[in-house]
Amino acid sequence: MARMAGRRTLSAAPVLLAVTFGVFAIAAMSPFDPVKAYAGTAGLTASQAELDQLRTNLGVDQPLVARWWDWLTSALTGDLGTSTVMRQPVADVIAERVGWSALLAACAFTVAVLAGTALGVLAARRTGGPLDRAVSALAYTLEAAPAFWLALLAIWFFSVRLGALPSGGLTDAGSDTVTFAQVASHLVLPALVLGVSQLPWFFLYVRQGVADALGEDPVRGARARGLAERRVLLGHALRSGMLPMLTLIGSRVPELITGALLVETVFSWPGIAAATVQAATSVDFPLLAALTVLATAAVLAGNLLSDLLYGLADPRVGFDG
Repeated sequence: MARMAGRRTLSAAPVLLAVTFGVFAIAAMSPFDPVKAYAGTAGLTASQAELDQLRTNLGVDQPLVARWWDWLTSALTGDLGTSTVMRQPVADVIAERVGWSALLAACAFTVAVLAGTALGVLAARRTGGPLDRAVSALAYTLEAAPAFWLALLAIWFFSVRLGALPSGGLTDAGSDTVTFAQVASHLVLPALVLGVSQLPWFFLYVRQGVADALGEDPVRGARARGLAERRVLLGHALRSGMLPMLTLIGSRVPELITGALLVETVFSWPGIAAATVQAATSVDFPLLAALTVLATAAVLAGNLLSDLLYGLADPRVGFDG
């Protein structure tokens, strides 16, 4: 296991290098001018000489490769640079926001896995039954629904129509302190929306896996020995049916990140979504590169985690391949 994790970590290095270079290359071709974005309204009255001097100070007048190499060598020493749009070190920008994004993603992922597994097991118990048909139809519908549309629908129903939950933010309006109760109440809607947007895939994988496992010889033998149906379902069929779902964890990480950005934007959640959008529109090279590396590392870590979990769950799968 340790050898496989080490090999994956080493192979991730060239991927991260290529991704960071790609970010600088795409940003260099962007029609947005980082100097004008940095100057703001003052850039409207600034002379061309002042803009050129600012361009030199920001380092955006250098060739693409030089800008990327300067950022990379500094990043390897722990200096991610200074965000031109946030006017603060990139490390501080990420540190202030990544915790809230991680909290939202973790809660949503937990909702998706637990609810998807429970519904998948219940539907697989009687495939073709009313519950199976109803939940499967809902799952296919949710697959096609964008996360931002689900977020707007949830705000309209739970906040506007019922007034039961806050519509956005981290704390109540007018509050200058962050309390657990306020964060929890404001977290419910975005976490549920993001979790529901990821739920269909877990439901469909678990449903199919458990339904196939119920027809296998070990499960039939367990039933023939007179074991209780609950024990057969949870102790035998679910364990075998969960294996395909473990491979889904890694592939859902990119969708989880994308969905989190949309949900954070709609609910004004103080995660990295706003920073990502501002960095992209302002061509903030240091912040863009750091956020992209962070997202890429999360995807690679998710793929590694799914492989490790699959190997631990199924002893027949080795870690040396």
